[in-house]
Amino acid sequence: MNEVRIFALGGLDEDGKNLTVVEINQDIFVIDVGLKYPDKDRLGVEIIIPDFSYLIENKNRIKGIFITHGHDDAMSALPYLIKQVDLPIFTTPLTAKLIERLFKEEKITQYSLKVLKRDDSLQVGKINIRTFSLTHSIADAFGVAIESPFGYIVYAGEYIIDFNTRNQAFSCDITSFADIGKKGVFALLTESVGADRPGYTAPNHSISEIVEDVLEDTKNRVIVTMYEQNLFRLFELLELAKKYKRKVFFYNEEQRELLRLAESLGYYKMPLDLELPKSKFNNNIDNLMIIVSGSGPQVFKLMHKIAMSEDDVISLNTSDTVIIASPIVPGTEREAGRMENELYKEDVNVVTLDRKKVVSMHASIEDIKMLVYLLKPKYFIPIHGEYRHLVNNATIALDMGYYADKIVVLDNGQIATFKDGKLNNTANILKLEEILIDGNAHLDSSGLILKDRELLSTDGVIVIGVVLNFNTKEVIGGPDVQSRGVIYLKDADYIVKEVGNIMENTINSMVEANRYDNMSARNEAKEKMTKYILKETGKRPMILPVIVEINLSE
Repeated sequence: MNEVRIFALGGLDEDGKNLTVVEINQDIFVIDVGLKYPDKDRLGVEIIIPDFSYLIENKNRIKGIFITHGHDDAMSALPYLIKQVDLPIFTTPLTAKLIERLFKEEKITQYSLKVLKRDDSLQVGKINIRTFSLTHSIADAFGVAIESPFGYIVYAGEYIIDFNTRNQAFSCDITSFADIGKKGVFALLTESVGADRPGYTAPNHSISEIVEDVLEDTKNRVIVTMYEQNLFRLFELLELAKKYKRKVFFYNEEQRELLRLAESLGYYKMPLDLELPKSKFNNNIDNLMIIVSGSGPQVFKLMHKIAMSEDDVISLNTSDTVIIASPIVPGTEREAGRMENELYKEDVNVVTLDRKKVVSMHASIEDIKMLVYLLKPKYFIPIHGEYRHLVNNATIALDMGYYADKIVVLDNGQIATFKDGKLNNTANILKLEEILIDGNAHLDSSGLILKDRELLSTDGVIVIGVVLNFNTKEVIGGPDVQSRGVIYLKDADYIVKEVGNIMENTINSMVEANRYDNMSARNEAKEKMTKYILKETGKRPMILPVIVEINLSE
């Protein structure tokens, strides 16, 4: 009996962290390995990645990883997986270069990277696979069609339908969709984040008209914020700069390097003398376009730094126009707000994109309908989006005549099992944990560290230190009390004294009762101090008792 299983380890009921798994009998195929940026309440957490436990446990069955495009939500968790399992990676030329750059940063030297054409056919293990080109905000995006005993399983992660794309690196060939559809599509997995937007996304993804209006109105500097990986938007800006004879200054070397990679593949040719090198930049040059870019919240942090006059390169002039061409996405809200507030304080002209008029390059309702119409899948599986997005996407299929039993809305870890060409069940669910990354380290999945950070941010910390004679357990130093974010010590001297007394009395009473040990003393003192400080201040600060024991006989 043939069996197909489809599930996600990330990307469902959330924006980002995309990772989809397709199992055909014993063969496993992984599509995308992305990250997401945390909400503002995840104090100190830099990124969140999928739980790879299932993939590690079943690594011998995995035939390959397909990375469909070079965005963080599709590829940037890859180093964390490859450090644990060595698996072949399949992708297109530009994304391959970005993966190589990512691996170099992470000091990964052993890996298998296979470069595909956007429209290609290959055999991985015993399974035939087709790739097909898609239009997205970064060049070289593609979809995957995996041949199963029941028909193709098609993954179209992020795309739009745009017939006016002149650059072939961004084009999509809908004849490929039709051809795959004729051969028979068993299941279609397609994105959902724009499934509530009427019409097609194109041409509302373009910012050319807005930027052109600004360039027409001013000869002064124009500063544009944008996401580093949005090559489509970068090419728009460069062509406008060329048209209006403006020099371009790249604030970020990373952005310039991405452009070099695109140039090396023939995806763009930088006009001669368009760029102003860093060595010739100064703040008095007018008629200049400055591009400030970064990933996720980083772009807003950079622009906020500039607005605060804390940057070594750029300082704002009141004659500047700042175009915020980096729309707010989940995980960036706080930094974006801080940046905008500071820009308005600086009295520069701020242009923000109307989100109803300029939309992200994700499929809207008619884009999705076009794909469904051409592929004619037996089953429709919404992916990539919060739960409301998934439901909106499911509604599109319903409106197109699909019955509810042919639409499969899943949660992360929930497995859709198909046997003999029919949906068998969705009852099996993998237990998944969010993997929180803070710097180079994983945080505990229990959330204890985050609870401690939240406590510190709201109620502060008190550190109490004493020094004991190792042999007699007599207090020979302290207690020393340090408070941060709880009380002003000069106004609460009695609290400081009492906290010290609690520490000292706890130690002495335990010594007298012949039950002293360092850990127990600290825990008991902490419990008593917590009750006392709550009574006096109404706060529950983090309390850190420290007992240092010194052997005076040595």
